[in-house]
Amino acid sequence: MKIGIVGYGNLGRSLRGLIERDENLNLVKIFTRRDNNSFNDDKMESIKNLLEYKDKIDVLFLSLGSATDIPEMAPEIIKNFNTVDAYDNHAHIPQYFEKMDDIARKNDKVAFVSTGWDPGLFSLNRLIAESILTKGHTNTFWGRGVSQGHSDAVRRIKGVKRAVQYTIPKEEIIENIKENSKDYKSFETHNRLCYVVCEKKDEDRIRNEIVNMEDYFKPYETEVKFISEEEFEREHTNMPHGGHVIRVGETLENNREMYKFTLELDSNPDFTASVMIAASRAVLKYVENKNYGAHTVLDTPPAYYNVLSHEELIKNYL
Repeated sequence: MKIGIVGYGNLGRSLRGLIERDENLNLVKIFTRRDNNSFNDDKMESIKNLLEYKDKIDVLFLSLGSATDIPEMAPEIIKNFNTVDAYDNHAHIPQYFEKMDDIARKNDKVAFVSTGWDPGLFSLNRLIAESILTKGHTNTFWGRGVSQGHSDAVRRIKGVKRAVQYTIPKEEIIENIKENSKDYKSFETHNRLCYVVCEKKDEDRIRNEIVNMEDYFKPYETEVKFISEEEFEREHTNMPHGGHVIRVGETLENNREMYKFTLELDSNPDFTASVMIAASRAVLKYVENKNYGAHTVLDTPPAYYNVLSHEELIKNYL
């Protein structure tokens, strides 16, 4: 499979590393908005030249931020390339899916949207859990860990030099969820903690913009800490994450059953990149079947993610 990457942040670097070690994948180019010559790397290419590779790339990974980049750039890119993205602004996914689906169908392309682990694997497990335990309550807990999407949203605020956001679940709720099952709001079950590097004169404005940012921080209990660049480099460059999807449901005679899906990640971008690569295999299956348009983890057959034949899958996994 011939692969291209748009964007070269944490996710883009993880994608590159995983692609280059996979003998079934060939990295053609990494497209950047920065000066590609500054990288001294023959894999780097200016995004201005993207269309020159229209017939040289099977799947293009969009390792871009969800706050503004993906909504602005993906609808143009899908006109000429099959794409995989990890768009994670939950509130706007329905509109984004509809737009990408329409453009992809008109251009005989496939867009695998909002993959990763949430949205993505967590979404799939919420669906499965609620299909099995039809009477009950589902709650999702994220962290403790670094959210790439929220961190990117903070970094885009004017005056922010560096930033990272930790999502912190309230452990006492998780520990008692089977006995105290109900539908919690995510802001009731999590706190958010931001570490920001900026000029001191900008601190009050930046804190205000963060805590009032719709779809990301408002109405969560959010703490913003301003630190030096040296402390940031020393303490906040790793990217662990994880979490749980927990469904507590009733079967017969008031029996309570708990369905729990858990991830513990040393590297959020490495794992997200791994899920995106699995999704790219599905993209080729969709293209082969001329099933154009937008697709998600919810409507993709599990067999599409794997390179094994149907017979091998049954032998190995059933």
